[in-house]
Amino acid sequence: MTEHDQTADAKTPPAGQQGEDPVLATYRRSIDNIDAALIHMLAERFRITQAVGAYKAKVALPPADTGREKRQVARLRALAEDAELDPEFSEKFLRFIIDEVIRHHEKAQGSSPA
Repeated sequence: MTEHDQTADAKTPPAGQQGEDPVLATYRRSIDNIDAALIHMLAERFRITQAVGAYKAKVALPPADTGREKRQVARLRALAEDAELDPEFSEKFLRFIIDEVIRHHEKAQGSSPA
């Protein structure tokens, strides 16, 4: 059996299983709804942070605020623990977002009028 055959077999439902499992389908619909909500929430968050970046550029504030970042990481790690979510994961996720926001703020600093 080739690798291609194994991949094709992995996508083929087992014999006797013609449709998707209804329980699994329900879980997947919920996951899809949550993913959509996350995307919309991230979009809103970035709209706001874009405005923050423009404001920081206008009043000559630095793109990053390490004190706030540390407070946010600590706050969200605590929230993650309360929610029974891995705090390491939550910190990595937040760090990814913060790094992207700072990149946007640096870009705004470079394009702001002098």
